[in-house]
This record gives sequence, structure tokens and C-alpha cells, in this order.
Amino acid sequence: MYSKAFIPYGGYYSSPFARWQGSLQNENSLKLGAATAKRWLASKNFEATMFDYLFVGKTVGQLHTFYTAPLAAALLGAERTTGLHVQQACSTGTTSVSLAAAGLEMGNFNNSFCLMVDRMSNGPHTIWPNSNGPGGQMVSEDWIMDNFNDPLGKFPMIQTAENVVKKAGNITKEECDAVAARRYEQYLDSLANDREFQKRYMFAIEFKKGKKAIVVDEDEGVTPTTLDTLVKLKPVIDGGVHSFGSQTHPCDGNCGIIVTTRDKAQELSSDKNIQIQVISYGYARAERAHMAMAVVPAAMMALEKAGIGAADVKAFKTHNPFAANDVHMAKEMGIDVMSFNNYGSSLIYGHPQAPTAGRGIIEMIEELVLLGGGYGLFTGCAAGDTGAALVIKVS
Repeated sequence: MYSKAFIPYGGYYSSPFARWQGSLQNENSLKLGAATAKRWLASKNFEATMFDYLFVGKTVGQLHTFYTAPLAAALLGAERTTGLHVQQACSTGTTSVSLAAAGLEMGNFNNSFCLMVDRMSNGPHTIWPNSNGPGGQMVSEDWIMDNFNDPLGKFPMIQTAENVVKKAGNITKEECDAVAARRYEQYLDSLANDREFQKRYMFAIEFKKGKKAIVVDEDEGVTPTTLDTLVKLKPVIDGGVHSFGSQTHPCDGNCGIIVTTRDKAQELSSDKNIQIQVISYGYARAERAHMAMAVVPAAMMALEKAGIGAADVKAFKTHNPFAANDVHMAKEMGIDVMSFNNYGSSLIYGHPQAPTAGRGIIEMIEELVLLGGGYGLFTGCAAGDTGAALVIKVS
């Protein structure tokens, strides 16, 4: 349990998420993320030099990945700030915030920034010599496409979700379709009143394509969804419960969260009456090829460390690449599957890897503010049958 880590109200942003092979497909995610964060900091009149340490969450290699955190710090305008490159697949954002909280707790630094960036589009293709290969053949990897398949379980990611469905024995396609339709309705709530909810935290991406200035100021690639449409879609895997409409899609984007001391959070907060505290972190690893099952034990660990139960949580957010993730979690934890992930989730607006959890945590904070405060729990699965969770308290 953490006691010293706080997030200023308004001390965070998320860019819109852009569809795979869309507007951001050719932009270096690290440089674009740093440029976006630098503009955001300037809009808040914050100086990047105030940060003692930088955590850069990034899962997909980009040019100069070797220099990830120091390069990003320099691009932000803080050349004397060092940091760490964090890579934990879909849990990267959750773990970045936890590492920042842990560093504060231990007194390693006082003011940190978590920058999460990724570009799933145009992923790198790596090759290296195979000394035992006939004729000097090379060993190669398609960084994105090859990693949609679990090398341990020898299954595609969607199969790991279907394995959980079979093991649970009480999850149907009808339930998954209903949850996917509900998640789209919740996302539409974030667009109401000229995107009033999203504008509480969303910050546009700007870059140049040749001489043309490009602005991406809202999500790109969200597919309109209705229950009538979903029930007509066939499962991707014969005998399974997930169609293409009840699973997420890859995309591109970035986000940032300041994690600092109570006093500094108060100083930087855009509303001095709101306090946001990082309370606890949980993690888990499920049995092989059952990725969706890791969500619950990670959540339970975070709740136990926080000294609370599910009934004490006002806002639940999940990274839900497959609808069955939420169905399984709701049944295991005794909560209404239709009541959480208000205002959106990765099932609908997409999954750019490192920024996914960051955006979910940010949305959870804003929902808690609208609810008048309380505990929030973010949890989600990650590659390798792992999961991570974070408890936040808004007062």
C-alpha cells in the first residue's frame, strides 16, 4: 500500500486513439508522444525540468528505442532528467504508475512523469544472424503480427479468452454480445454534449505530413455497434463466443500522468479541493493460455493491499480486449457487468498497448470526480497470462 504518491487533478492527459494504419501510422511513437506531452505541459504552464524522474512505457520498438527515457526527457525539454523504459505488454501503463508511486514511497525522487506511447501500425520487422542456419539464413520476427500469438501456449490471444470461457463453463456468446453493445453505449456517453467527458482529459495530437499540418483531436476507428448487429456476427473460432465485434482492435496513441508528493500535487492541481492518491498495486499470472483469468487475482491483490473490498469501489475500469474478460470478472467478483467501464474502454476505442491502461486510469479518475470521490479500481490482462491492477482514491 502506498501513502506518499499523489496525482494532481488535471495532471494527466490522453491523446485520442487512432485506428491501426490510420493517421499516426508513420509517426515515431516516442517522438510524437514526447512532442504531444511537451505541448500539454506548456498548456498547463508546467516546466518539464520539474521532474526528477521519467517513466516511459512503450511496448513496440521504434527508432532509437535504446535511448527511450533519456531521449524522451530531452525532447520534453529536461535534458538533465533520467528515467526508465517500462515494457509489460498491456499492463505497461498500470505498472508505470505503480513504479512511480513506489519510487516516491522509497524517497528515490519527489516528482515523476509517466509517459506512455505506442504505435501498433507499421510495426518493426527484426532480423538477426542464425549461425546454425543453412545457407546463412536469418532469424526474423514481425514485432506486431508474431506477438498476436502466445509463444508459450501456442495460441492466438483470442484463443486464451476462449479457453477461459470453456474453463468457466458459464459464459455465452449472448452475454458477450450484450456486454459489447453496452460498452459502446457507455462510450457514446463520453461523446455527449460535444464530447464533454472526453474533453476533461483529452489532448489533441499535432504533427506535420510534409508541409501539411495534421491535427487528430478525437478517436479514429471506433466502429458503431448495436446488439442486433452483434448477434448476427459469427464467432471467430468455431464453437467460441467472440466475434470480431466483441474484441478490441490495435491502434496508436499516447498519454501522460504526473505522480508526485501530496504538497506538489496540491500545487499543480487545477482544483485545490480535489485530492487523488495512488493507493495500491496488484499483479497475477494465470495458468498457461488463460490470460483473461489473471484480471481477477490482480484486482483482489490490489483491493486487499488497500484494505477494501469490491463493495467499497465506486468506479471499476478494465482493459477488456475480449468481452469475456468483463463477464468472467463480474461473475467472480459479484459485480454487475453492465455497471462498470462507464464512458469507454479498450474494447471500443482500441488498444495501443502502453497507453491503454493510462487512459483507463485517467477516465476512472474523472468518473470518480463526477461521483463526488471514492475508490476506483483499474485492472486488466496482459500478454503471457499476466495481469495488473491499481487502486486510486479521489477525495
